[in-house]
Amino acid sequence: MSLKVAVGAPFRTTGRSRLEESEFVVALSLDRDWFSPDQAKRLVDVAVVEGLLRRDDGELVAEFALESIDVPDGFAPDESILRERTTFERILDSLGGVDESKQDSVAAINEIQASLGISTDAAAVLYAHRNGIDVSSVAHRVRGDLSGSAE
Repeated sequence: MSLKVAVGAPFRTTGRSRLEESEFVVALSLDRDWFSPDQAKRLVDVAVVEGLLRRDDGELVAEFALESIDVPDGFAPDESILRERTTFERILDSLGGVDESKQDSVAAINEIQASLGISTDAAAVLYAHRNGIDVSSVAHRVRGDLSGSAE
């Protein structure tokens, strides 16, 4: 995943799991020339939402095993990683363990959504749960919709 690689690169370079936010921005914008400073700050926001980084008193803390990534020679992240994924996209990405194609998963989610009269995001959470996929990290975003449907 290029988001994880881009986020992990400054930590791997320094050999630390905590960096000042300004160090992180400089590493991505000036040292690597991957993003402008504003884009690097946006990357921080996206990475925090995705659970890859945690802010702690002005520092950024990597929330994943830095050894799990490798920054290939010539790697340059695409600007699309600066876009925050929707809840549905995040759940769909987590369905890698389901023995269906993404197209079949989307069809099943749409069927759940239509039959229960809930949002697509809530249907995706239910589908993932039924297939043994833990999506608790994003389920809170649709909990209100699920609660409202039980009335």
